[in-house]
Amino acid sequence: MSGLPGLSGTDHVGFTVPDIEEATRFFVDVIGCELVFEIGPFVSDDDWMEVCLGVHPRAVINKLRMLRCKNGPSFEIFEYALDGAAQSPPPNSDVGAAHLGFLVDDMDAAVAHLKSHGVKVQGDPTTMTEGPSEGLIWVYFLAPWGMQLELVSYPNGMAVTRENPGALWSPKQG
Repeated sequence: MSGLPGLSGTDHVGFTVPDIEEATRFFVDVIGCELVFEIGPFVSDDDWMEVCLGVHPRAVINKLRMLRCKNGPSFEIFEYALDGAAQSPPPNSDVGAAHLGFLVDDMDAAVAHLKSHGVKVQGDPTTMTEGPSEGLIWVYFLAPWGMQLELVSYPNGMAVTRENPGALWSPKQG
């Protein structure tokens, strides 16, 4: 047997934001997520932050908020306080960079909604026409603090899921 014993699936994704209030407003008011809970601050006078979280031992987590966006894994956002910490997200080409992808039914309506809220959409939606992702429509957009996010839609499925319906998890599967 390989893999983690008892693995059930993905529970959540976490990432750091420069301003948790701004990020919460964006995810709740523009994207449509729900704030589930908030905890913090977390302060440590020993090496707990470094040992357990891999950050500078004097870093402080001002707040941690858990959000849920309809059907899918939850995500947590952190606001740290640490002099000298990078305030810009890494580009996708950097190791460790990440993004969230939001599944939408109507790509054109979702893009128009983002633009009506002043969100920068990076180019036009791209439709994949061959290979395992044939049928996927996607476009990147930027959160107010510059983090890349993605809209995806596959109204008729993708080639990979038409051939094997359980190959990829989808929020539409429940």
